[in-house]
Amino acid sequence: MVIDVRPALGRFDDFATVVGPKGPGVQGCWCMSIRDGRIPPEERPAVMRDQCATDPGPGVLVYVDDEVAGWCSVAPRSTYRRLMRSRTLPFVDECDPWSVACFVVRPGFRKRGLMHVLLDGAVEHARAHGAQVVEGYPVETAGTRVDTVSGYVGTVELFEASGFEVVAPTTSRSGHRPRVVVRREL
Repeated sequence: MVIDVRPALGRFDDFATVVGPKGPGVQGCWCMSIRDGRIPPEERPAVMRDQCATDPGPGVLVYVDDEVAGWCSVAPRSTYRRLMRSRTLPFVDECDPWSVACFVVRPGFRKRGLMHVLLDGAVEHARAHGAQVVEGYPVETAGTRVDTVSGYVGTVELFEASGFEVVAPTTSRSGHRPRVVVRREL
């Protein structure tokens, strides 16, 4: 099995396979709630098509034997409207870190450790584009299992395994679980 991470730049169709509609009447996520939730659902694919065509792209994709298996949104925090205006996810300092905002792993590819691969690929993508700091906003699990919906932001354990450290509490929650700010200096 060959697993690799590639930038979403120039790969809109693969991005859409992961985050787009999964059936009739389903809008798909399109990774817009964190970027700019004011954009009407019917316009979101076009916005993300543009982002996938503009360097550095909106994030990274993971492939298993050349089949797209997952997505990680990673970009400068300043490009995420919701993060810039958040009252629950604090700024740690004045720098503009690259933010790991969400993960999606397609059914059939889960439970293979692909979120770890995506996170490492996101960090390398950020580094390649000049990032000095990468941060995330994962849930604290207290050693318990996290459901797929709540876990889209990742877990503290996931980030710590990739060299991140908890740097600040938040008042944000995902699936009734507290979230923290984690960071990794590059």
